[in-house]
Amino acid sequence: MLWMKAFHFIFVISWFAGLFYLPRIFVNLAMVPEGSNAERDRLLLMAGKLYRFMTPIGLLAVALGLWLWFGYGFSGGWLHVKTALVALLVGYNFYCGRLLASFAAGRNSKSHVWFRFFNEIPVLLLIAAVLLVIFKPW
Repeated sequence: MLWMKAFHFIFVISWFAGLFYLPRIFVNLAMVPEGSNAERDRLLLMAGKLYRFMTPIGLLAVALGLWLWFGYGFSGGWLHVKTALVALLVGYNFYCGRLLASFAAGRNSKSHVWFRFFNEIPVLLLIAAVLLVIFKPW
C-alpha cells in the first residue's frame, strides 16, 4: 500500500505541475500579437504536448487516490469535500483542453488578464485539499 501512496503523490505532483503551467502558456498565447504565427504555433505546440502529458497523469493520480480510499477505508466529511475538490480539478483539467482547442481554432475571446486569474484556481484548490488531508477537520 505504501507503493500506491508513493506513486499517488508522484502523479499528483506531476499533474499539478501541468495544471500550474498550462494556463501560463494560455496567458502568453492571449498576448501573442496579431500576425505572429511562429510564436503562436510554438506556444500551441507546447500547450498541446503538455496537455497530452498531464491528462493521463491526472487520471492515474485520481485512480490511485480511489484505490487508496477504498484500500484504507477512509471516512469522514473531510474526504467527501476533498473528493469534490478533486472533481473540480478534473473539470478544470478538461476545461483547459477546451480552451486549448479554442486557441488552436483561433476562437479565443478571453484576455491575458482573465487567464492570469484562471491560473490561480488550482493553487487555491491544492491548498484546500492539502489542509483537508493533513488536519481531517470532520
